[in-house]
Amino acid sequence: MHIAKGIEMLEISVQVMGGSETIYPTLLWDEETAVLVDTGYPGLLPTFKDALQEAAVPWSKLHTIIITHQDLDHIGSLPSFLTEGDSKLTVLAHEIEKPYIQGEKMLLKHTPDALAAAEAMIPAHVPEEWRRAFLHVLAHPPKGRVDHTIADGDMLPFAGGITVIHTPGHSPGHLSLYHHESRTLIAADALTVLNGELQGPDSTATPDMNTALRSLTKFIDYKIDNVICYHGGLYRGDANRRIIELANG
Repeated sequence: MHIAKGIEMLEISVQVMGGSETIYPTLLWDEETAVLVDTGYPGLLPTFKDALQEAAVPWSKLHTIIITHQDLDHIGSLPSFLTEGDSKLTVLAHEIEKPYIQGEKMLLKHTPDALAAAEAMIPAHVPEEWRRAFLHVLAHPPKGRVDHTIADGDMLPFAGGITVIHTPGHSPGHLSLYHHESRTLIAADALTVLNGELQGPDSTATPDMNTALRSLTKFIDYKIDNVICYHGGLYRGDANRRIIELANG
C-alpha cells in the first residue's frame, strides 16, 4: 500500500501454524537507494521480490535493510537476502540485538519452555514433515550479519530523513522509526492494530510490558499522520492522542 512519496507498506502473507498471517514490513526509497525494514519469516525472499516489483522499486535499488529486533518473523529471510546474487546489502540494527541476529546468542524468546509450548500448539492436521521443519527452525533460527549498529536519536539519510527511536520492552533493543516527510511512524512491534484501532504491543509476545508502555512516550514529540504496525498494518486516526492513552495505561 502506497503511504506517501518514498514510502510503501508491504503486505506479506504467509502460512504459519497451519493458518495464514499477514505482516507489514516497510519499504522506503529515494532517487539513489531503497531501504527495507524487516525481512519476515524464513522463505519469503520471492514474495518480497514480487512486493518490490509491485511498488515499482527495482530490486537493484535495495541497498539497506534495517532489522527492528531479533524475533523470527523479522529476521527470518535475512540470510536469503544476504546470499541473493551479488548482494551488497548493508544491514542495520541496535547494538543489543546484534549478537542475537548474528546467531552468537540464542533468540531470547526461544527458551526450552517456549519451544515446548510452540510444539504443543501445532494443529494435529499439520503434516509431520512440516512439523519437524518448523521445530527445527525454532531450535536453529536463521542468522545474518549486522554491518552497523544504530541507536536512539540517530538520523538516517534515506528517503528524506528517518529518525531512529529505541523502544525497548518487546525486546531489549527494539527499534521504531519516524519518516519525517510523510509523518509516518514505523512502529514495528511497539504498537499493533486490531479491528482498526491502535493498540499497544501484544502482551503475549512482550516480555516486559511495563518498559514497552513507557517506550511509547518517546513517540509523543513527533507529529504522526500514519502509523505502520508490523502486525495489523496501517492506522490513520488521531495517533498522538491514542498513543498518550496507551502510554498512560
